[in-house]
Amino acid sequence: MSEQRIQQADTAQARRPAPHATPAAADDDVVIRVRDLKVAFGEKVIMDGLDLDVMRGEILGFVGGSGQGKSVLTRTILGLVEKAHGTIEVFGEDVDTLNMVQRRALERRFGVMFQQGALFSALSVKQNIQLPMREYLELSPGLLDEMAMVKLDLVGLPADAADKSPSELSGGMIKRVALARALALDPDIVFLDEPTSGLDPIGAADFDQLIVTLKQTLGLTVFMVTHDLDSLYSACDRIGALADKRVIAVGPLATMLASDHPWLKAYFGGERARARMPADQRENTV
Repeated sequence: MSEQRIQQADTAQARRPAPHATPAAADDDVVIRVRDLKVAFGEKVIMDGLDLDVMRGEILGFVGGSGQGKSVLTRTILGLVEKAHGTIEVFGEDVDTLNMVQRRALERRFGVMFQQGALFSALSVKQNIQLPMREYLELSPGLLDEMAMVKLDLVGLPADAADKSPSELSGGMIKRVALARALALDPDIVFLDEPTSGLDPIGAADFDQLIVTLKQTLGLTVFMVTHDLDSLYSACDRIGALADKRVIAVGPLATMLASDHPWLKAYFGGERARARMPADQRENTV
């Protein structure tokens, strides 16, 4: 890649609004540290020798080809998928050394939003949001209702949505209810699996802005599995890329654009990616 293109990528990154910027973080700011991770289903190896750091207060976009293991990594960090070997540290603690009580305490610091929302169809919006509260907290019915309404407002939904069923909601509203449930316990880290999948461009852009706003106001760390180029450009502080069963690159957008790895060149240099670039940058893309 030419030096001119790398400089332009750096310039494009610098043009993003200042609140998105994340300064170089010290080692103490690593909230998730994955080292030499191997995950396999039978004889099929999904990832092997994978290393990744997630820094405090950042939105890390995580990309990779379909079926390469992006969501599997999320589930492995959460303890939903067993690893073959490697270490996962969260807030400086090796999760393998935690007892049941410590593990439950750690889970309270996580918020998870699955790709299709995963709302329970038999429950109302309010009841879906209250599920984590009922599992981890001992609250009166009145306080549960009050907290659910706070979370609804936090994600930009009207109060009258509380008593609706998931079948009455639009795709964008389902995403926001799922996000409200992910925020139910005031987590430190939020895991988002393809959060803008299925949304129209306006809805996706609004959701990206919501994530950025929540990160800034609540001090969240966000691990976002996505294939949405717009999200990578507008919302993410850094990007991690998965290929060849491991993380092949991690850094700001300029790092992705400067890489010579074939998959990254195809992903960030293809026609759809070029269309998303600023005009001056696109004209000089090779």
